[in-house]
Amino acid sequence: MNKKRVLVVDDEADLVEMLTLRLEANDYEVITASDGQEGLEKARKEKPDLIILDLMLPKMDGYKVCRMLKFDEKFKQIPVILFTARAQESDVRLGEEVGANAYLTKPFEPAILLAKIKELIE
Repeated sequence: MNKKRVLVVDDEADLVEMLTLRLEANDYEVITASDGQEGLEKARKEKPDLIILDLMLPKMDGYKVCRMLKFDEKFKQIPVILFTARAQESDVRLGEEVGANAYLTKPFEPAILLAKIKELIE
């Protein structure tokens, strides 16, 4: 069975490293990007099974990346989890508008993240 591939887009290196270790330990293959532009390019090139996308990113914010993927026939089926320290009602609503499948706030509970990934990928 092929490993499911998760693209992690976040500019906090420590967080990316921690997430990568956690995901690999759970048998996912991890691709990473550190800004929105790179995240979008890697999503298009690698076609991951799921994307974990930070909102506050250099070059292009997570909302824009999510919108561009979700409005593209080739990529709109890839589940996107928006990942942010800002969990205002308005942020969540905007996340829904750009087509995000889930919304997780930092600091996050790894077990919740893993359960959400499983739910969206299976």
